[in-house]
Formats: sequence, C-alpha cells, structure tokens
Amino acid sequence: MKRNTKNIGLGEEPLATGNEPEETDLNPNHLYAIIDIETTGGQPAQDKITEIAIFIHDGQKIVDKYNTLVNPQRPIPYFISQLTGITDEMVQDAPKFYEVAKEIVEFTEGKIFVAHNVRFDYSFIKKEFADLGYTFQRKTLCTVRLSRKLIPGLPSYSLGKLCKSIEIPLNQRHRAIGDAEATAKLFDKLIRLNRPVVDGNMHMAAETSQALKQEIKTSLLPPNISKEQVDALPMVPGVYYFYNEQGEVIYVGKSINIKKRIIQHFNIDYKSRKSLDFKNNIADITYELMGNELVSLLFESAEIKRMKPHYNRQQRRSIFNTGIYVYTDDNGYKRLTFGSVNSADDVSMTPLVALSNHYKAKGFLFHKVAKFNLCQKLCDLYKTNGACFDYQVHQCKGACIGKETPEEYNKRVDEAIDSFTYEHNSFVIIGKGREPGEKSVVVVEHGTYLGFGFIDDAFSATTLEDFKDVITRYNDNKDVQQIIRGHMRGKHKDKVIVFD
Repeated sequence: MKRNTKNIGLGEEPLATGNEPEETDLNPNHLYAIIDIETTGGQPAQDKITEIAIFIHDGQKIVDKYNTLVNPQRPIPYFISQLTGITDEMVQDAPKFYEVAKEIVEFTEGKIFVAHNVRFDYSFIKKEFADLGYTFQRKTLCTVRLSRKLIPGLPSYSLGKLCKSIEIPLNQRHRAIGDAEATAKLFDKLIRLNRPVVDGNMHMAAETSQALKQEIKTSLLPPNISKEQVDALPMVPGVYYFYNEQGEVIYVGKSINIKKRIIQHFNIDYKSRKSLDFKNNIADITYELMGNELVSLLFESAEIKRMKPHYNRQQRRSIFNTGIYVYTDDNGYKRLTFGSVNSADDVSMTPLVALSNHYKAKGFLFHKVAKFNLCQKLCDLYKTNGACFDYQVHQCKGACIGKETPEEYNKRVDEAIDSFTYEHNSFVIIGKGREPGEKSVVVVEHGTYLGFGFIDDAFSATTLEDFKDVITRYNDNKDVQQIIRGHMRGKHKDKVIVFD
C-alpha cells in the first residue's frame, strides 16, 4: 500500500521496524534517546505535544541533542501555561508535529527510548505518529524503575525530588529541554554507579549492566513491581488485588487467566494522568484462585463492594449502570423503558434487569419486542406521535394507536417480564474447581443468590440444604443477578441441578 508522505517528509521508509533484537547490546557504542515532552494536558487521546527535547547518550556521554517547540494546533490551557511557561504566542510560529516527525524518527531510530515515567512520553509520541498513519515503536527504558533498583530507599523518585537527593542541577523545570537534560544527567549518573576502572578505562559495572538489561525488558511494569513477581503469576481463573506502598488495596480485578490480564494492564498505552498514577501506585500483587469465570465474577463483585478500592470507583456500587423498568401509562398500557440505574436505594426505582450500558439495554429491549410481539413505541424504541414502524409493516398489533386493548397487550408484557428472571426458582450451578478433583458450587434459592463454595468429587448431596451447607454466604444484588443470568444464557458447560 502506498503511503502518503508528502507532508511528513519521510520518504517510503517506515517509522520503526519493530525488529530490534531481544537482548540489548550495552557496549559503549550503543545509543540511548533520552526524551521529555510538554503537552496541552494529560490525555494522549485528546491532548497534543507543545515541546520535545531529545538528548543522545552513547553509554559514555551525551553526544547530541535536539529541541523544538511544537504548534499543537489548539489553545494551551491557562493552568498548563502557568506550569510550563509555554504560551499560545510562543508556539504560534513553531512547526507542527508532522513537520518535525522525520527529525524525531532520525534521532530515535535504533536507539533505546529513555524517559522518566517513560510510558507518559512514549504514549504521547506514539499517538502523534498514529494520527499521521504510522506506527512508532522503540524499546523503552524508565529511569524511575532504574533509579529505584540502583538507588533504593529514597523518599521520592519524582524527577525534581530525585535530582535534589542526588545533587543533579535541574534548570527550566517543566520545560522539555530542562527536564530532558536533567534526565540525561540522571541516566549518566546511574550507569556510572560502581563503574570499575580496567586498563585505565571506565567500564560499566556488572550489576549496573544487568540492571539496564532487565529494565529495558521490563520498562513497562510499575516501578515497584519486579519481573519475578509477574513471572510467578498463575495462568488460571481468579481474582487479583493491586496494593499501594501503604499496603492498601487500590484495585480488584478478575480474569480467566490472571497472569495474562495483569500483563495487559501493564502493557496498555497510557491514556490519562489518572492511568499513569494508577500504574505507578501499584506496589504489590496478590490473587485468589476461583476455578472458573462465573465464580471469579461473583467474587470480584463482592470484593469491590466490600473493599471499595480507589481505582474501582465506577464499580463500587454497580458494574451494570442501565436498567430496564416498567410503568403503566395513563391509558393503562404497561410500558417497558430503559434508563440509568438510580443511585438511591428506592424500591420503586429498582430495575427489572440491569445491563452495563444504554446500548446493551436497547439491544435487550429490541430482542424482547421481537420475541413477544411488543410495540416499539411503548418500549421507547421508536419516537413518534402516531403508529410505530412495526405497525406499518404489520408486526405490531396497534397498541401504539389504541387499536389493541391494554388487557391483551399487557399479557405479553408480563410474559416478557417473566423471561427477565431466572428460568428456575431454586437451582445449583456446579462448575470447574480450583484444582483437579474439586468443583465449584453456586446456590440460588427462591430466586435469591445465596453464595458459592467448593466441594470435592466425592461430595454427595440430595437436597438443596446439602449444598447450602458448603457455601460461603454473599449478598444478593442486581449485579450478581445479572452475572448469573448472563452465564445461564451463555454457552456454558456447567451442570445445573434444579430444585423447583
């Protein structure tokens, strides 16, 4: 496919090969591009770069540098100008990003991309290139992680406080040129730690060399998380916990593959300042094995409501934010509708069923309209003062224009509502356990979720009471009801024992 390179001036060469060797050669001739940027805000998806500075280090010393203001083609917020000193007037005649893209490629090609909190700078630059239709890819190295490993025990590893602790001058703070120069001096100081002299020449200490190799491989991990911790994670279903340095749980998640999901957390491109803070705050990881996805979902929901982790804020109350409701209009017709789940504990506003968003709620209602021959207009799916579209194509019986009586129409609405609930009144779901010879048990009695537990293959039960004796009790709520309904509607392989 031919690339449009007229504006970017890159010829026909790709921006990055993505074929860098797995093992990084740390000989003195290897080059590092030490980078800092300033931006219009903290979100790569919507903010733009206003300044970029690059210092090239050859493993011995700084050998080259590059710096330019960048016209973001949008106003710079006042508080950003107050922080950085970069104003709209300063960037008015500066080059736009596409005009400096080739120089950035040339300065970073074949080099390790180094930055303090590297994910921030790397994500912004990747996004700028992605907007031009190109993939920017480099091996990365984070000086926050490298500093923590080589100079442990400091009170803070923010660039300003770290430079102050180890006596690195930091001029022009919050300008790309000043912060990049300080990061370059920090990097230089780090790789010179414990550097021995052999035959009159300084050589990189084995410990430092190994740390560099390790950090290049793991630069996208949170600063306090080691490769060994990630390698030890299981690749099975369960619930995992992220902790901060104070030992507080800051996030609870679930996955059918704990290790894979956690690695995805760490590898995802930075989206906002909040996501960077979240990642940098992770200091430890623990997990609980659950055996299968259903039990993992149920336990995750219960743990989020119990612990209220800071970064699960949206899920503390409910992960299902849109409800299906019913009311009777002035003409006596029962009408289904959808809307945001009420935050108050008002029984009259309890949804018949809750779903994750409005889009899924509309899809759910369209399905029920088709299955039970309901009226689109009376389900708020077709806005009109007259007949709904289905009536015009003879799919609706005319409740929308009073042609069908409320009594006849409401019978089908009641049938549809009945289909929202569990198919059975009391039942047990038996699924895969945490280890061979074990099974999970989920118990629902009279339409109420009671909890889950684990049994061995030798367990014998003939009544619902037998299963109730082996579970841990958990609260019933609309979230777990939706989880169980969704599981039962899906293509699961679990055994279901009905006690109706």
